[in-house]
Amino acid sequence: MSFRPEHEMHRRRFSRNLGVGLTLGAFILLVFALTVVKVTRGDPMQAFDHVARPELTAPANDGAGQ
Repeated sequence: MSFRPEHEMHRRRFSRNLGVGLTLGAFILLVFALTVVKVTRGDPMQAFDHVARPELTAPANDGAGQ
């Protein structure tokens, strides 16, 4: 039993698929690395919950420091 020779179109398609796969893998690794850095830094993670949070608002300037 012999196999037919691979067509040139399949070689081009494979190289294109390999490039897309490597790009997707690099993106996944980048997102994973950023997630690990964010979690290990220990910053408080807060979600957007439609509630005013005092730590995000600028302090009121009452002119006492002048």
